[in-house]
Amino acid sequence: MADPGDTATPAAAVSSPWDDVPDDFFLSASISPPTPPPAPAPIPSTSPPAPSALRSASLPVTSIPPASASASFSGSLHRAIAPQPIHPSHSLPAFSAASLPAVADVCPPPPGPHHSNSLSEFAASASQSRVHRPPPRAAVRADRPPPLELRPRPPRESQSGIALCALTCCAAPGAGTSTHLWAAGEAGVRVWDVADAFRSPTSPRRWGDEASAPFRESRKTPPAICLVADPGRGLVWSGHTNGRIMGWRADPGSEAGERIGWDAHRGPVFAMVISPYGDLWSGSEGGIIKVWNGEAIEKSLALEREEKCKVSLLVERSFIDLWTMVSDGGACPLPSVDVKLLLSDNSRSKVWSAGYLSFALWDSRTKELLKVVNVDGQVDTRFDVLSAQDPYGYETKQNLFSSPKKEKARSPVNFFQRSRNALMGAADAVRRVAAKAGFGDDTRRIEALVMSMDGMIWTGSVNGSVAQWDGSGNRLQEFQHHSSSVQSILNFGTRLWVGYMDGNIQLLDLDGNLLGGWIAHSSPILSMAVGSSYIFTLAGHGGVRGWNLSSPGPADSILRSELTEKEISYKNIEYMKVLVCSWNVGQEKASYESLRAWLKFPTQEVGVVVVGLQEVEMGAGFLAMSAAKETVGLEGSPNGEWWLDAIGQILKGHSFERVGSRQMAGLLTAGKNKS
Repeated sequence: MADPGDTATPAAAVSSPWDDVPDDFFLSASISPPTPPPAPAPIPSTSPPAPSALRSASLPVTSIPPASASASFSGSLHRAIAPQPIHPSHSLPAFSAASLPAVADVCPPPPGPHHSNSLSEFAASASQSRVHRPPPRAAVRADRPPPLELRPRPPRESQSGIALCALTCCAAPGAGTSTHLWAAGEAGVRVWDVADAFRSPTSPRRWGDEASAPFRESRKTPPAICLVADPGRGLVWSGHTNGRIMGWRADPGSEAGERIGWDAHRGPVFAMVISPYGDLWSGSEGGIIKVWNGEAIEKSLALEREEKCKVSLLVERSFIDLWTMVSDGGACPLPSVDVKLLLSDNSRSKVWSAGYLSFALWDSRTKELLKVVNVDGQVDTRFDVLSAQDPYGYETKQNLFSSPKKEKARSPVNFFQRSRNALMGAADAVRRVAAKAGFGDDTRRIEALVMSMDGMIWTGSVNGSVAQWDGSGNRLQEFQHHSSSVQSILNFGTRLWVGYMDGNIQLLDLDGNLLGGWIAHSSPILSMAVGSSYIFTLAGHGGVRGWNLSSPGPADSILRSELTEKEISYKNIEYMKVLVCSWNVGQEKASYESLRAWLKFPTQEVGVVVVGLQEVEMGAGFLAMSAAKETVGLEGSPNGEWWLDAIGQILKGHSFERVGSRQMAGLLTAGKNKS
C-alpha cells in the first residue's frame, strides 16, 4: 500500500513526466514553417501540462501524488504556488468555432481575491436523455405547489435513534384556532405549533433540526410507532414498541407532558383508534386486539398525579381481549397476523381491523365480531361455521371470561367438533404465516385504510391499487392510477390524498377519478395529517412538508410567481471550495502520520472534504452483503468503521464534522467545515 505521507507537500521532489522526453523532441517541435505566425505569449496556469480536452484543476506536476493516493481541489481553489508559464505547445486546449455550439454556458470565476487565479467554468449543453440532465435549481419548482417546509430533509446520519414514523394533528382545547402537529419517533414524541411554522427557533437545536420550525419534545421513551388524537379528552395517545400506551396533553407547555400510561400488550402497539363510545382500541402482533374501557380512562384522568400507580392499575384491569372472546374450542376466526390498521366508523358504530390480506368488522358497542373478509371481498366461511356452533351470546361470554377458571361452564361442543376447530385453526395459522413470509399474494397486501365523508371505506395496497368498500364490508370497485406501493391515505372533504412509496402524491375525488398529483418527497410518504389549512406529509428521510388544502389550484401559480420575483430577497449565494481525495487502500490500514500528511490543507479555504477509498473490502460475498444492508438501512464493516474513525480524528482537528458516508466495496465519506 502506498504511503501518501511522502508526497503530501508541494516541496517534495518528484520527477516531472517531461524529464524522460529527449531534447530532440522539443527541437523538432520548435522548427518554424516558412511563414511563421507570431509566437503566443506564455499562459499562466496551474493546470498540469496534459493534452486533455477538458479543463483540469488538479495539483501541479511537481506535487502529483502516486496513483494509489491522489488529491485534487475544485476549480475555484486558491493556490499558494505561484503560476508558472508553460510551453506554448502544452497550452490549454482552444475551443474552435465548431465546438462553440456544444458549449452552453461559460461561467466566470467567482468574485473575490481567493478566486483570482481560477479558470472559467465551461458547462456543456444538456443531453436529451433525462439521466444526464442536471436537476433544476430554481427557487420554486414548477411541477408542484409551493410547500411549507416545516422540517427540511435532515442528513441521514443525524436520524440515528430519532427517526419519525407517524403524524397526527390535534387542536388544543380552549386555545381557539391553535393546532398542533404531533410526530411519533424512536426517541419519543414531538409537537409543532402550526402558528410557529414561520418562526426561527430560540434555542440551539440538535444536528438535523437546525432549519426546523420550533418544536417541543417529550422525555426519551421507547420508540413510538403510532398516534391517535383524542380531542374529547384533550389527549394524544401513542403506542410504543414495548407494548406501552401513553397519553399526552394536547396543549403541551414547555415540553410534551405525559398524563397517563400503562403496559397494554406484550408486543408492540401497531395501531389505535377511538370508538364513538370513548373506548380505546389497540392492535398488536398475532391478531391481538384489546379494548380499553372509556369510563375507566375517565376515572383515571380524574385522579391526582400522586396516585399514578393506582391510575395505571385502574386502566390495565379494564380491558377486553377480543381474540380470547371470539375463540371457541381452540379455534379463532381471526387471522393470526399483526393488526396494522384500525378504523372507526362512527356513523354505523363499527370498527374495522386490518391485517395483511383480510379485514374484520366489529360492533363498537357490544364488541361482537360481525364479519371477516379477505382483500377480494369474500367472506370467511369458517367464521360462519363457528358462529352457528356457538349458542352463547355476548353477555354470557362476558360472564364466562370474567369468572374464575374453575367456575367456567364447559362448552356443549363435543370432542370431535373441538378437534375439527383446532385443526382448522392450525391450518389457518400455517396459511397466514406463509402469506406473511412472502409465499402468498404479497402484492395485494393492505398498507392504508381510511373512511371518506360519504361513508365509503378506501384501502391502498402494495401494487398501487386503491379499492372502495361499503360500510358492510362489500368490495365495490378498484382504481389503479400509479404503479408504486400505496403507503398512506387521508380524506378531507371531497378529496382523497394518496401517498406512494416513490414520494408521489395523488388527489382523487370520491368517485375515484384522478384530480392531480406531484412529487412531494424523494422518499416514501409514511404518514399524513390534516391541520389548520395544510395537509402535512412525513417522508421516509424525516422531512415534513405542508401542502395547502386548495392545491392544486389557481393560488399555487400566484404564490409561485411571487416567490420567483422575490427570489433575490431570500436566496443566499455561497461559494464553497471542495477538497476531493482518493486512495486505493487495498484492504489495509494506514498510519496516523500518513493520514495527517495526506489530509493537510489550508482549512480557512476549504469548506467541504470528500474522501473516497477503494478496496476497503473485496469479494463478491461482501458486495452482496453490502447491498442487503443498504436495503434494510444498515451499512459499514469493521474495516470501514476504522477508516471513518481515523479520518474523523484527523478532520476534527481542523473544525470539520462528518455529514455522510456510504460503503460497499469502497468507502465514500464527506465532511463540512463548522466555522
